[in-house]
Amino acid sequence: MKEWFTAAELAKLSLPRLPASPQGIDYRAKRDSWPSQPRKGPGGGREYPLSALPMAARAAYVARHLSAVDVPLSVATAAASEPEAEAINPSAAEQRDSRLAILAAVDRFAAAAGISRKRAEALFCAAYETRTAEVAPWVRAAVRSLTPRTLARWRAAQAAGATHRLAVDRGAARRGQGVLEIAGNGKVKVFCIALLARNPLLAAPDVLKAVAGEFGDTLDIVDVDTGEVVAEPIPSLRTFQAALKAWKTTHEVELTALTDPDGYRNKYALSGRGAMSHVRRVNQLWMIDASPLDMMCVDGRHSIYIAIDIYSRRIMIYVTRTPRSEAVGLLLRRCILEWGVPEAVKTDNGSDFVARYSQRVIASLGIERITSNAFQPQEKGHIERAIGTVQRSFVRLLPGFIGHSVADRKKIEARKSFAQRLGQDLKEALSVELTAADVQRYADEWVRLDYARKPHGGLKGATPAEVAAASTAPTRQVDMRALDMLLAPVADRGGIRTVTKYGIRVALHDYLAPFLKVGTDVLVRMDPADMGIAYLFAPDGEEFLGVAENANLLGIDPKQAVAAAKEEHRRIMAEGLAPLRKEARRQTSGPRLIDLALRHKGREAGNLVDFPKRTEAHTTPALDAAALAAAPAPAAPAMPEKLQTLRAQLQAEAVAPAVTALPETPRQRWRRAEALERALAAGMPISAEDALWLGGYREGHEYKGFRSTYGDAAGGAG
Repeated sequence: MKEWFTAAELAKLSLPRLPASPQGIDYRAKRDSWPSQPRKGPGGGREYPLSALPMAARAAYVARHLSAVDVPLSVATAAASEPEAEAINPSAAEQRDSRLAILAAVDRFAAAAGISRKRAEALFCAAYETRTAEVAPWVRAAVRSLTPRTLARWRAAQAAGATHRLAVDRGAARRGQGVLEIAGNGKVKVFCIALLARNPLLAAPDVLKAVAGEFGDTLDIVDVDTGEVVAEPIPSLRTFQAALKAWKTTHEVELTALTDPDGYRNKYALSGRGAMSHVRRVNQLWMIDASPLDMMCVDGRHSIYIAIDIYSRRIMIYVTRTPRSEAVGLLLRRCILEWGVPEAVKTDNGSDFVARYSQRVIASLGIERITSNAFQPQEKGHIERAIGTVQRSFVRLLPGFIGHSVADRKKIEARKSFAQRLGQDLKEALSVELTAADVQRYADEWVRLDYARKPHGGLKGATPAEVAAASTAPTRQVDMRALDMLLAPVADRGGIRTVTKYGIRVALHDYLAPFLKVGTDVLVRMDPADMGIAYLFAPDGEEFLGVAENANLLGIDPKQAVAAAKEEHRRIMAEGLAPLRKEARRQTSGPRLIDLALRHKGREAGNLVDFPKRTEAHTTPALDAAALAAAPAPAAPAMPEKLQTLRAQLQAEAVAPAVTALPETPRQRWRRAEALERALAAGMPISAEDALWLGGYREGHEYKGFRSTYGDAAGGAG
């Protein structure tokens, strides 16, 4: 707003109580001794300040040129902090804010014109009525007329901290009192909203017909004053249209929850923040999920598996033809080799995640497996948002993109139809030109160059790469060969097989394992690079037993393979049977089985002692005669001492149990070979018997299987 004026400018403004000509202005200035200053600019002359003008002229000028004033921040904050402000609807809040804006405009008017507030209120009201006072359009729409008395009432409410009294809700008395609102004690309203929930596409005429069919041509309404039930005719179609429009707004949350549970969960359901605040280090918790790609490859539509480290927000992508448990293992392999082994992995209840293979892999790696509840994607919101980021920020850039939603796909379908009319190939129309390998390569580059270097909102503006690099927590690393062996696909039916006389049956092929006894249960893992090789483990997967081979699939002579397997099996069985045969021979020449059984029962009987009982002698002539016949013969001469000692030793040997050495297990033989190889590597001598045994053991499949899994324990010796 301008502060200095020439006489010509004041005359042109036509302000009250000022002359209408420049000469009159100059005369008035000299007479009243107005302060002045030389005019800057061409032409010279003098300028007079606004403050020198009469009060009426100042007020008129300020009212004309006062810019629209909004509610001051301090005033708005105080109004919003009142307890009653929470119950104010938007329309009433606008009424309150318009009145506060007018009070602020009056205060500014008084300060600019240099007049008292009471005088300013009177002049401002006059200017407001004549529409010469400058206010915002929304303020004038809310307040149509203004008087000093009204301003005084508003100012008193503001001074008392009760600005909520300025929030005028003109429809409050009528709201909720319509016929459709109160008919049948609210039953009609509930009926209508339920219809919308069942079919959101119903229009007002459909709802009107349904209400008439359910409640009749009249609706029962309770008179508030008398309590009597009054029958009112069913409202018009226009009333139904207005009511349905209002209900769709006021009951939007309830209708969304009933008609679109996913939309309700995304938009209205309480989620909160900081649910993962307990995750304080990298690899403490990963989340894994899968989703179909929103694009087409030359060999069809593929899916992506994504893993995210919650602490650093790093992600890893794996592209697969179809969702399967093996893809879970391959994604874990990529993550573990680059990030390390996690402490826990959280997934949903998808068949690929709860499959036996996935569970076995996760358990074998010592990872805690956490499963979210069914149909509760909010429990793993981090991976859900990560999938959305990949689809929107990466997949959208690829040729062959088919859209994220039904609307997107409709547009693409229209493009396909147009291409068909032109005789154009559909793949060409959709720019389908990438293979799955191309998508995997682009995904890896996008994660490394774009996603990992972009500030993340969940990391307070840091990038995933920065958070991962700044972490000082140790990472658990595994041997890549052992990991590959662990991730090798198991045979069908859970991978458990029983060794038969023909070997181990897998996919109509017999794999020979002569080092195992018939009837042994094993876990079979197939070599991904060679169908002729199967790796055998204990059923729990924690002990490697050896390598089984199929001669036909390996391309060797089956007769030679079977002969070699039989020879190896005979050798192993001979080693195991030798001590058993020796013991059987000893038992044949030793005490009879009945003697051993009776001896055991005698020891048991000797442990039982009866309490003494009162007895009395009983005899007959026949018993006396029998006693004479049973009397002992005269004592034999004493046995020499040496003969007694020898007899005692023989009896002790016959009674003492024989100790039989148990046959070595495959793992014990492997450890024995390790010890001998370490001794050779250290230059220590070993016995000729051990050297011969080690040389023969190295040529067997058992040694080769352990060595391919665990490596050369002697560091390359021998």
